[in-house]
Formats: sequence, structure tokens, C-alpha cells
Amino acid sequence: MTEATAEPIDAASAGGEGRQLSARQKLYIYFSLVIVASIVLVPLISTALGGFKTLSDLRGNPFGMPSQWEWSNYTDIIFSQRYWLQMGNSLLMAVLTVFLTLVFGGMAAFCFAHIRFFGSSYLVNYFLIGLMFPAATAILPLYIRIRDLGMLDTYWGVVLPQVAFGLGMSIMLFRNYFRNMPSELFDAAFVDGCGYMRFFWHITIPLARPIIATVGIISFVGSWNSYILPLILLNSESLYPWPLGIMIYKGEFATEWNLVLAFITLTILPTIIVFFLAQKHIIAGLTAGAVKS
Repeated sequence: MTEATAEPIDAASAGGEGRQLSARQKLYIYFSLVIVASIVLVPLISTALGGFKTLSDLRGNPFGMPSQWEWSNYTDIIFSQRYWLQMGNSLLMAVLTVFLTLVFGGMAAFCFAHIRFFGSSYLVNYFLIGLMFPAATAILPLYIRIRDLGMLDTYWGVVLPQVAFGLGMSIMLFRNYFRNMPSELFDAAFVDGCGYMRFFWHITIPLARPIIATVGIISFVGSWNSYILPLILLNSESLYPWPLGIMIYKGEFATEWNLVLAFITLTILPTIIVFFLAQKHIIAGLTAGAVKS
């Protein structure tokens, strides 16, 4: 009896050892991660260091350390009123875009995930078709529509198109997450007399923090880096977001690239900080439902 029972245990332990990665596989994984990290970090570090250089130093040594650290490139931007005005405009448009995308995308995805009605699958496909077309492909009819609505040169003229083009991705992510939530929650809630709206606000939303963080970060970064829509729909410099603020460093015959790099470094810092703060929730939201038990 002892020998018979010992064999399965040894087999299981052998199987566990067989699943471990070999030294060659670990080396390959680490090498791949270093390559990917270098592709991401080298441009960021070069951009940050380029902001500390003079224009001649940047042209002669674009990827090396500055020969003389020009701290004034950053301080002049930080203490300028134009920088904070543009940052405030970008933040306002990004917050409005994120809020409206989460509200309308979440409610629409909840209906598609849990309510059956005629034409629901066709309506979902209609929203998903929007993923195939960026905003630049519809810029002329979009401009005409925004002009007819009287929203040219306003925040809403930029925010509403951003929300419209972001609904496809948000509905897809929300819908997949909602469909993989335990069905026992619905059964227990409906037995207790909970309707769809109460279930959505009091049960679904508190349990959907990972996907909310994921959709929120995607919408925030998309709005924060938006260039073509503000360029076409805004005319007043007081409403410009930070991507349009870079144009002040471009002259008729020359461009102050060192100041451009310093400006870019200061403006991408908020998105990097927000991403690292919500990294755990973003990964959880993107991987939710990928593996079914």
C-alpha cells in the first residue's frame, strides 16, 4: 500500500518540476523584456535629457548627456502662465471626456450584456464599427456638424466627438467584463426585488473598479494627447490644450527643439503618474474574462 501510494506523489512532483522554466527560457524572457523596456525607455529618457540641452548641443549630441545643464528650459516653462493655462484646458477636456465615456459606455454595455431585445447584436456591431475609423477620417463632416450646432471654439465641441469615437472601445471592454460577472449575483438581486438600475449602480459599479480604471485611463490618455480635433475645432489660443501649445516654439525659419522636448516631458508626466497609480486595476481590467474557469 505504501509503494502504491508513493508513485502518484512522485509523478505529481515530477510534473510540477516539468512545468518550471529552464534557464534558457528564463534568459530568453529576460532578454525580450529588456529589449521591450529599452524601446520604451530610451525615447523617454532622450526626450527628458534633450530638454536640458542647448539647441546646438541637441543637434550635435541628441542621445548623450548634456554638456551643460540648461535648467532654465524647464523653469521658464513651469513658471509661464501659458503652460498652466494649456494644462488646465487639457485636464478639463480630459476629465469631461472620461466622465461621459464611463457613464454612457457603462450603461450601454450593461444593457447589451444583460438585457435581450430585438436588434441588440446589430447595435453592438454598429458601435464596434467605430473602432475601424479614426476621427481624422470624418473630420470634414464632423466640423460641419459642430459648426451647425454652434459649438465651434468651445470645450464641448472637442469633448463630444472624443466621447463619440471612444464609445466603441469602452462598450466592448465594459460588455466583456459585465458578461463574465457571476450570474448568482443577478439571481439573488432580482429575487430581493432589485431592478436593473439599482443593480447597475449599487452592485455592478462597485465590482467593476478594474474595468472602470482601464476605460478611464484609455479615455484620459486619448483625450490628453488629442491633436487633430482641437486643431480643427478650436480657434482661440486661450482654449488650446497642451498639444497645440508646442506650436509656439516653432518659428518661421527654425524650431527650438530643446524647448519642445522640455515641454513634452512636463506634459506627459501626469499621464505617466496616473498610469502607474492605476496600473494594477488596468491589468486586472484588461485580463478579466480572458481565462474562464
